[in-house]
Order: sequence, then structure tokens, then C-alpha cells
Amino acid sequence: MKLQDELPVDHHLAAVYRWGAAFCGVVLLVFGILGFADELSPFNTEGQSIAGMSTNGALSLISVLVGLALIIGGSIGGNVASTLNTAVGTLFLLSGFVHIFILDRPANILDFGMTNVIFSFVMGLVILTFGMYGRVSSKLPHDNPYWRRRHPRKAAEESLARRRQPVPAEALPTGTGRTALRGATGSPGSRPGH
Repeated sequence: MKLQDELPVDHHLAAVYRWGAAFCGVVLLVFGILGFADELSPFNTEGQSIAGMSTNGALSLISVLVGLALIIGGSIGGNVASTLNTAVGTLFLLSGFVHIFILDRPANILDFGMTNVIFSFVMGLVILTFGMYGRVSSKLPHDNPYWRRRHPRKAAEESLARRRQPVPAEALPTGTGRTALRGATGSPGSRPGH
């Protein structure tokens, strides 16, 4: 059983993953495109800024590529978007930590400033939240596929209990009331002449 097969297409989590990935992807894409519009050189570290953050051509390219990946993941949706959000969010957080230590050093080839580090942390947490929403909580609803995967025995018991509940007469198709389901002998399922 694969987890991606457990999330129905219309499950409310799918919308969170899809729109979260798309939103964050558009933000990164716009930032990257603004960098290209200013014709920044690839590894310039002279502090040119876009939207209050220092940038260069390499950072713009990375922003565009990651933004497009998130948008594509959002268009696919489901667990693909969730997993992609989780991975990208984690990478953003790691990037923030790494760049704290290389600010004002030659290794800072992406021209990160302190605003970039803060943005990396904030964007990483937002993307990570979208990716992990509904996956890592102690109070997941029992229809949640991740809860069912972690508690297979209880999920099976609940599923069996739901199937054993009688079907209300209103839920049956027209003309198939409980009396119509009985055969001529009065026993369910029997047919006349048998």
C-alpha cells in the first residue's frame, strides 16, 4: 500500500498542499523574474537589491527554478505537492542556517544579506507548514489517510464498524425499499419460483 494511493483526489488536504505549493512558487518566481529584469550578473556580490533583499543572477535563477518546481508540484497536487513542499521548506531552513555563518565572507556567492536569511527562514517555515499540514499532528481526524496508515488495526476496526451499520431507507435507490428487497417468500434475496 502506497501513501499516495491513500489520499483521495477530493480530500481537503490535497487543496492545502496544492495551493500552498502554488502560492510559494509564485512568490519565488516573481522574485527571480525581477532579478532577471534588472539584468544582474550571475555572481555579483555588490549588494544589488530586489524587494529589499540582496540578489544576483545565480540567486534569481535558483528562485525561478524552485518557484517553477513548486508550481508544477502544485498543479500535480496530492502527496507530490506535500512531499515537495516538505523538501523545499527544509532546504530553505538549511539555507538560512548556512548563510548566517557565511555572511560577509567569500563563500557567500549568492549575495545573501540578513534580510535574505530572515526571508529564507520565514519562507522555509511557510512552505514546510503547507507540506506537513495534516501529516504530523497528534490529533489527526480518523478519515485522514496518514492517521489510517499509522493506526492500521484501529482504522480496520472503524471501517468494519461503518460497513456493519444498516443502510438508511433514504439512502437506497428509488423502488428498492426494505419491502421491495424481499422476495415472494418474504425472505431477503429469494426469487419467486425458487
